[in-house]
Amino acid sequence: MNAIIIHDLRVTTTIGVYRWEAHLPQTIRLDLEIGMPSDRPFASGEFADALDYAAIVRRIKAYAAGHAYPLMERFAEGLAEIVLGEFGAPWVKLRVVKVAALPGVREIGIAIERRRDA
Repeated sequence: MNAIIIHDLRVTTTIGVYRWEAHLPQTIRLDLEIGMPSDRPFASGEFADALDYAAIVRRIKAYAAGHAYPLMERFAEGLAEIVLGEFGAPWVKLRVVKVAALPGVREIGIAIERRRDA
């Protein structure tokens, strides 16, 4: 198993089911483990054979900026769809965490795993 890891990516988005959340941008922390489509970059050393993690980060940030769903679950599913569909990853594991969203709670979030249909 070969994977790209993007850890502690922080994005700002409007997310949540409470009325006050609809108007208050929040910091969301993301951790992604993205399956690599092939072993080619290990042998070739060529960027063309690798996943462009900078492009993935840019796309995630753009998604977060335009996100319009209240649930973290839908936000996470949308991110998984992007990584699998647009970047051709065979699988993705991701955690979506709201930072300090509730008094006395450092983080609250969800984790999902998705695979591309074979």
